[in-house]
Amino acid sequence: MRIWAKRVPVAAACIAVACGGVAVACSGPELDTTAAGVAELYASAIERQDPAKAATYTTAPGQAGEVLAASLASMNADDIDVQVDKPVEFSDGTASFSLKTTWKWQDKRVFTAVTTGNARHLSSGWRVTWDPGLIYSGLTNGGALRLIRTDATPSPKVRSRSGKTFMLEQRVNDIVLDPTKARDVRAAAKSLATILEPIAPLITAKVIEGKVADAPGKPIIAVTLRDSDMGALAGDPDRIAGVSTRKYGKLVMADRRLSSPLEVGLTNYWQAIRDATAGWEVQMIAPGAKPRELGGEQGPPGPDVNTTVDQNVQLSLGDAVVDVGQPATMLVLDATTGGVLGFAQNSYAANRGINVDAVYPVGKTLDPVWEAVDAASGSDGQSRGRLLDRSGLGVKFTVPGASALVGARPTVTTIDYKSDTTAVSIMNMGAFGVALARSRQGAPPVAPYVIKGVPTKVSGGELGEVGSTITEPVFKAMTKTVATGDASDLTNAPGLKALVGTNGPQGPGWFLGLQDGKVVVIYTEGEKSGTAALQVAQKYFRIK
Repeated sequence: MRIWAKRVPVAAACIAVACGGVAVACSGPELDTTAAGVAELYASAIERQDPAKAATYTTAPGQAGEVLAASLASMNADDIDVQVDKPVEFSDGTASFSLKTTWKWQDKRVFTAVTTGNARHLSSGWRVTWDPGLIYSGLTNGGALRLIRTDATPSPKVRSRSGKTFMLEQRVNDIVLDPTKARDVRAAAKSLATILEPIAPLITAKVIEGKVADAPGKPIIAVTLRDSDMGALAGDPDRIAGVSTRKYGKLVMADRRLSSPLEVGLTNYWQAIRDATAGWEVQMIAPGAKPRELGGEQGPPGPDVNTTVDQNVQLSLGDAVVDVGQPATMLVLDATTGGVLGFAQNSYAANRGINVDAVYPVGKTLDPVWEAVDAASGSDGQSRGRLLDRSGLGVKFTVPGASALVGARPTVTTIDYKSDTTAVSIMNMGAFGVALARSRQGAPPVAPYVIKGVPTKVSGGELGEVGSTITEPVFKAMTKTVATGDASDLTNAPGLKALVGTNGPQGPGWFLGLQDGKVVVIYTEGEKSGTAALQVAQKYFRIK
């Protein structure tokens, strides 16, 4: 901060010499004895982002403190530089000066405001005449400056393998119930359920009360609705005491019939693009007035997210997993490219938190694989580990657009393959299926992926040639399973090869199939989970 007026030391400013040469301390705030000095003190407090202190140097500390605090908070600057310029004192006890306030943030964002101010000499000394215009010309009491994020339009779309829109940003509405603002929570839940019934019949009063009970004293989201759904409601939710509607933009399925665990990963990737291409804007706001744009910068919109997802496959998977009354999750990949064509789960699996990265016991499902690997490796632990890594069973995949934030390592690199310890992820199982299919094409394994052009991270080992000494025995076992084994009752699946197994009576159950150029992985939990996996598979083959 540049100093334009010579400051009188505080000690000197606060001492008066009485008759007889006795020093007497003066009362009131410690201020410079010049108009320029008090302007500098005010500017220094703003630089320190101390609105209360800055307000003490003004003629209206109460009003000044409120307005300054509002702007400093909503601007949230990393650094502020305030320069005082052209201070002039007049003979009538007033003064004028100008301020150049520069607000700074990361990424070299800068906003500068040049304003004029006045000062008055009061009985307590010089004070800056309070005017919100000191912050920005035209600002009024009750108003503030604020920094907001801006996003380029149109927002990127998430596209399927054919280029059709799979997900897009739409305005949605969170219907929120705050029990602390409701006169009668039970009555509010009942009234809200009645209003929601035409569009969300499953959101009953009991469901709403359950959400309230699970979050004591906190607002809960009863349901999230698209703008197009709001017109179908049987009333206005906001008229219920304690209920409010919160609007915002959200990435949603273009086809509302679809749902997928992929939504989380794809939204995270999409949001990263939005964050990287976000702009900024400084606005002046005032009660009852439209925000006024003062400055900022916005770049071009980000690129669309092109995926491997096939919308028809995704729809079939969604219909298949709801066919059983226990947790069921299904992943289908392109057997040639490794691209994920679809990923679905029913509500039971979603409530269990089952994801594509967590590892689950395989039981006897992969026994033919273990036998083939043992034979090919001579039962040598290190050789066996390398073969399992190459096949996709012993490595960890981090798949942009699909992977959860945290994923465990598979345990199939252990020397002792016990049914109660060996565990792999759903993605591991899919990658192994791709490795098998590609071996018939004379091609090496590839990592599964979802977003075109964005590679999957493989850690804990390397993919590579598996060899016919492993693949051929496994293919024979898969053929036998379909011909005379557990999968022999499946229909509408010409050329199917499959492995089916469980980890005991309570599961989990697995199905790994190769059919029609696709790899099909089904994971189920609960009693008779192997049968449930076959039931899901049959529904899929019937409707695909």
